[in-house]
Amino acid sequence: MDKTQLPSTAPVTIWIRSGFLIAILWICQPRAARAEDSLSYKFTSYTEDFHRIRVNSNYALAQTDFGPNTSLKIMGVTDSIAGATPTGALPLVAGGPTPTGEMTDFRKSVNLDFAHQFKTVNVDLGYGVSRESDYTSHAWSVNTLTDMNQKNTRILLGYAGLDDTIHEPKLGWVADRNKKGADFIAGFTQLADPDDSLTLNVSLGRASGYLDDPYKIVSTTMLNIDPGVYYTVPENRPRERNKFSIYLGTNSNFSGSSGALETSYRFYHDSFGINSHTGTLRWLQNLGDNVVLEPSMRYTIQSAASFYHYNLDAAGIVTSYDAATGETGTGQAPYYSSDYRLSRMHTLDFGAKLSWNMGAKLSMDIAIDRYTTHGLDKVTPQDAYSQARIITAGFKYSF
Repeated sequence: MDKTQLPSTAPVTIWIRSGFLIAILWICQPRAARAEDSLSYKFTSYTEDFHRIRVNSNYALAQTDFGPNTSLKIMGVTDSIAGATPTGALPLVAGGPTPTGEMTDFRKSVNLDFAHQFKTVNVDLGYGVSRESDYTSHAWSVNTLTDMNQKNTRILLGYAGLDDTIHEPKLGWVADRNKKGADFIAGFTQLADPDDSLTLNVSLGRASGYLDDPYKIVSTTMLNIDPGVYYTVPENRPRERNKFSIYLGTNSNFSGSSGALETSYRFYHDSFGINSHTGTLRWLQNLGDNVVLEPSMRYTIQSAASFYHYNLDAAGIVTSYDAATGETGTGQAPYYSSDYRLSRMHTLDFGAKLSWNMGAKLSMDIAIDRYTTHGLDKVTPQDAYSQARIITAGFKYSF
């Protein structure tokens, strides 16, 4: 069959904004201890195999305290993104390589975090803004940590909000589109004895608005234009997504071996129909007084979204695409996506981090990780899934 693309279809690219989430998590960790004046810098290089996506990220963090109970953090982040990524379209010929589209973009963000320690409660306020050529994101958070039971029990309560705008000039839309989100977390950490602790967190979240990836497409012959000819049209996801997760973690200190073990399990479910299970192991080994080695491994297995279809024709899906107006996904059923990230798959991330305390003021660290993904539905081609190397290096100077 001949394969062509409608002129109104958006460019075949995809954003990667994971760095914004990493930045928010790094800067907005609630804490009960007094802060210290410091400057930190981290560089991360994410490189997929076979000349796929490459992301270089720079994080600069300044932290200061105002008296014994109040601290302020300011972080700046830049990301340069380039490379090829799967579009969601079917191969040009049966059994051929998965189609990809080239993309380049540059992201910059600023994040602020203000924390104050009251008598038994630490309150942490965070705000961040991130901008790309076609995307603006505003995020904010409120987290509290409350110490109880002679500081053997710590209660966590938190809220985070998100307000995103997808801009129309680059995409050829008539108007911008918006996405909003809200997440709640509640949990506790219990010290069982001087060497062991247990953490249990429960999270609820909701996202609404434009939840499609505007650069992901699907292939179909069911447009009543040219029978038997494949066309590529935008995907169409629901306009609401509810999320639930539960996290269980343990920390155990082994003084005899100068090491510690961190383990965790996370279950995730959302209204897209995705269920996932994630297990993590991390060992922290002291190598002398100033060096720590941290090998780690994380494994995740997930089910597919209910509307994920590698081949729409085989699934009998008739798209809601309007060839006359060129309108993208309507947010009304039927829903459909061929984005491999929504398929049934598993991922494995393993690596090691080396931290070196070079004195009272300076510390450095470097980490190398291998990230692999594999499909499990026996339909989606394996070359759609990403395999990547991640290198992170940084330093912290205290004064």
